[in-house]
Amino acid sequence: MVSLELLTVFIGALIVVYALPGPDMALVMQTSMTRGVRHGLATAGGLALARAGHVTLSACGVAALLRTAPWLFETVRIVGAIYLAWVAIQIWRSPGFGMQTTEAPKDAAPPLSHAVRRGVLSSVLNPKALLFCSVLLPQFVRAEAGPVWMQVFELGVLLLIVGAIFDVALAFGAARIAHWLRTRPLAQKVQRWSFGAALMAFAVRLSLD
Repeated sequence: MVSLELLTVFIGALIVVYALPGPDMALVMQTSMTRGVRHGLATAGGLALARAGHVTLSACGVAALLRTAPWLFETVRIVGAIYLAWVAIQIWRSPGFGMQTTEAPKDAAPPLSHAVRRGVLSSVLNPKALLFCSVLLPQFVRAEAGPVWMQVFELGVLLLIVGAIFDVALAFGAARIAHWLRTRPLAQKVQRWSFGAALMAFAVRLSLD
């Protein structure tokens, strides 16, 4: 079992990391604003699935493989950058900001599985997220504290819970902002281009790092 002191420090580190602006944050907020809170939560669910995969892969040593195989890291990194750029372009091209109104038909929005898939791909195709898990988790594992797998499991569950809390708060908060934006076309345009530019900037940074 991980000590309470280590768990407190670990949670604090996670809060700092999740509070920093990133592609996951931008994607959840954009989805919730344009498609509604249900799609924002579905995107958050996709991110949670990806993070669970990162924790599992880190425990299995796949992150170490990425560090020792530069070509594999580069491949995942470039594909991830291309995907983020593609999402940014889709946001820019969305007509009229894509906001749903009460008059819009219910089948006009894509299925929730589409939002889940975008969340999964956004995180899975970012190798830094996997490397982050592989670097952070071992710092809080102690050989004298019991089975390593149990400690990694505890830390992984906490990572998912803290991330989910942030994503859910973002989804609901962004949905509330959307109500204000619906009556302000200029603000809609600024928001759409701002979020698209943010994702494009993350794509460029990922491709150059």
